[in-house]
Amino acid sequence: MTSQPWNENEAILHSLQDDILVTNLDGTILKVSEATGKVYGVSSESLLGKSVYDLAAKGMFTPIATPMVLKEKKKITFVQTTNTGKKLLVTGIPVLDENGKIYRVVSYSHDVTELLELKKFLQTMEGEMERVKSELDLLRSRQLYDSGIIANSTEMKNVITTSLQVAEVDVNVLLLGESGVGKSLIAKFIHNKGSRKKGPFIEVNCGAIPENLFEAEFFGYEAGAFTGANRKGKLGLAELADGGTLFLDEIGELPLAHQVKVLKCIQEKQFYRVGGTKPISVDFRLISATNKDLLKAIQERTFREDLYFRLNVVPLTIPPIRKRPEDIIPLIHYVLDVFQEKYKREKRLDEAVLHHFLQYDWKGNVRELINLIERLVVISPSTLITTEHLPDYIKASYSIPAPPSNLLKPLKDVLEDVEKQMLQRARRDYKTTVQMAEALGISQPSVVRKMQKYDID
Repeated sequence: MTSQPWNENEAILHSLQDDILVTNLDGTILKVSEATGKVYGVSSESLLGKSVYDLAAKGMFTPIATPMVLKEKKKITFVQTTNTGKKLLVTGIPVLDENGKIYRVVSYSHDVTELLELKKFLQTMEGEMERVKSELDLLRSRQLYDSGIIANSTEMKNVITTSLQVAEVDVNVLLLGESGVGKSLIAKFIHNKGSRKKGPFIEVNCGAIPENLFEAEFFGYEAGAFTGANRKGKLGLAELADGGTLFLDEIGELPLAHQVKVLKCIQEKQFYRVGGTKPISVDFRLISATNKDLLKAIQERTFREDLYFRLNVVPLTIPPIRKRPEDIIPLIHYVLDVFQEKYKREKRLDEAVLHHFLQYDWKGNVRELINLIERLVVISPSTLITTEHLPDYIKASYSIPAPPSNLLKPLKDVLEDVEKQMLQRARRDYKTTVQMAEALGISQPSVVRKMQKYDID
């Protein structure tokens, strides 16, 4: 090419870094840029006058831009493969004459081999990440199960997600919720997932320690601090929590007289033992819990506002189990397994018992459920626990539609009515038949079969 006279158009063409190729309607190559030969592993000059059809037949590249443009009569873009295995993103453009007819075909390309390989790699990685995510979800579920935490419901999953986030830092956490929802369990979960998991977990029930003994129990005391004191003195609960977690349960029950001293200890991480003159420094993370409305207690002047704001850095509300029905059946089975192992007794729950449990209000939450399952495992005389073994207050809370007073239906029909109602309720509350099966305590195929039987969409 360099031996030919200088031509402005040719100079511009060859100055371009992209691969550019011009053919006539027969596919004969009329012009090429210098970059074109490099793309196909030949000299650009050797391509002039050659037919793209012949070159394609020899395996230099496939498919061809020229016939595709002539067929579509518009700009096209496609991926072309070269004889060296490269992947080119080729764009073919029709050039029109003064009559608007196609006169030439111009094509240019970009090497996208690396991009396509990267895309393939990313797709592989996405699949691998999905697999790893599934394994992590399974492992997390297993860890939660081993911890006694059931989190199938969205509400409890949110609690666990937040718990894992706060576990990473020593921020003060205030656990809120009704009595028996499992605040102590979540506190231990946060401790075990944090950097202090190898340190002590000291639980202080602020409502269980007599008011006149609180300071001595919480801060400890020096030898001879008061009549009846241990002659060697005693370490307090706050000092025992050094390097670990101090869990102040039922913080709303803490007497007002002691709140300012606890606040000072929390703020300064320093205190004096009863009868002592030397300050004791401690390093602990603080988790508190209450079932009381602390804001109302502040208004009633039974709880200090400054202590409340010190505790309430990250509030975490644990929902009652009646508001997370997805967790009730799995929780029942978990607790049943625990007590079967503890008491070496094999027990099963009749399906009707599960229906009673799903309707019951569980005002005592998880604690009430645990106590009831333990009682049933211990006192039921048979392997199968039926509604006969349930306490009267559980049976009284269970309602079925009463038949008309002037018409008694066969028992089979009554049971089918109840079954249909339970399925309709589960269908309303859950998105999938798998979730319905878990809530009802039956298999997923059984749910599908029963829904077909009762014509439930």
